[in-house]
Amino acid sequence: MSSATSIVPSLIGKNWEKIKTKEYTKVYNPASGKVISNTPMLTSTEVSKAIKFAKTAFPQWSKEPPTRRANIMHNYRSLLKQNFNEIAELISTENGKTIIEARGDIQRGFEVVEYACGIAEHQKGESLSQVAENIDGITVREPIGVCAGISPFNFPAMVPMWMFPIAIACGNTFVLKPSEKVPLTAVRLVELLLEAGLPDGVMNLVHGGKEVVDTLCTHPDISAISFVGSSTIAKYVYKLGSSNGKRVQAGGAAKNALVVMPDADPDSTLRAVMSASFGCAGQRCMAGSLLIGVGEIAKPLKEKLIDAMNNLKVGAPVLGPDINMGPVIDKVSQDRITSIIDNVSKEVNLERDGRDLVNNEGFFVGPTLFSNVLPDTSIFKQEVFGPVLSMMNPKDLSQAISWINQLNYGNGSSIFTQSGAAAKEFKSKIKCGMIGINVGVPAPMSMFPFSGWNDSFYGDLHMQGNEGVQFYTRQKVTLSRWDNTYHNKSGW
Repeated sequence: MSSATSIVPSLIGKNWEKIKTKEYTKVYNPASGKVISNTPMLTSTEVSKAIKFAKTAFPQWSKEPPTRRANIMHNYRSLLKQNFNEIAELISTENGKTIIEARGDIQRGFEVVEYACGIAEHQKGESLSQVAENIDGITVREPIGVCAGISPFNFPAMVPMWMFPIAIACGNTFVLKPSEKVPLTAVRLVELLLEAGLPDGVMNLVHGGKEVVDTLCTHPDISAISFVGSSTIAKYVYKLGSSNGKRVQAGGAAKNALVVMPDADPDSTLRAVMSASFGCAGQRCMAGSLLIGVGEIAKPLKEKLIDAMNNLKVGAPVLGPDINMGPVIDKVSQDRITSIIDNVSKEVNLERDGRDLVNNEGFFVGPTLFSNVLPDTSIFKQEVFGPVLSMMNPKDLSQAISWINQLNYGNGSSIFTQSGAAAKEFKSKIKCGMIGINVGVPAPMSMFPFSGWNDSFYGDLHMQGNEGVQFYTRQKVTLSRWDNTYHNKSGW
């Protein structure tokens, strides 16, 4: 570990600790390639200590009135708003997003906090009088205990805030493990949460790799696990957590399609395709990575797209608001993406090569375009997780839908058209959880679930909205009988 850089702190109970371990992960500024901090790889011992504090805090926190928990979320909302620009700059520094993208990252998490502010309404149960003769029924939603969140590098603010605001607002305590590649944003989010008035032990922050994940998935005092990452690890977390009696929601990878019909509006469609495909350098599970130009639209679409890609300004976010795309997260990702480009270019047409930026300072890959992609080519089903777009040219909408439904994933798909009939056919037949109609990135707002299907999600209840509340609570049903049957009796 370099002595010139700091150790990322962990929150264990009420104490921030810069834990010294045998292993650290370097935190880079992806735009410069320079190390800015070191993430400690904690052991099960430290994680178990954090879980113990969370367990100790749970009885008192779970008894707090929902309005009081909501008040803390209101305070948190205010603090996030006050520190919005600071957090955006932090995201941009450790993740490489442009400032506009970083602000969007916070905004989507901010909206979940706003949703959590209304927890007194969202957590209400139900009641029914006279469910049977002289018997009333009532359900209440109670918190489930200590919950854990494991979040990825690509959205340092949004994804953690999919998890802990609703969990905590529902009366649970929480242990968050952010990606070891982008821990600094999580530290700041938790600092503000404590400043908002959250009691000691309710929120804990730990760092690490597989040992930490395994501890969270197997520890007897963890009740629920929320995860976002690759499908391989999502499936692993789901199986390990479930087999140890945990509730698990695990979001995985994706291969999202953008279908462009011949009647689509050219300008708005092109803007949406560019944003969906190359926003956040393609490092998001809702990225448009398959561009499906139906029929005769494919050729003019490709020509306009290449022009737009050539004019895309790629560079360090600090260069200003004119930068349209930043770097990928690290050298490993850069090498992986360029290797994919190398291999796929032997199969299909490489229309624009993003490898021209690889030798620049930082971890850059330029926008890349393949054409003549078919369902039997390797790039069709592979999630690149980078700024690589693959074009397909089916004869009609029916063939486009058939191709998309061959994918193992099921996150999102979009269609661009002015035909209501085409849109209706598309949304009814596509096998995925989030549909866009003239929308490039159909990621739902906070009141709706982030609804992946198939290998894009493992579990029963999704993140955000009412499903998030259901995931972090359990129902208790009470039947009550109060009538005149016993009025004239006393004793046994």
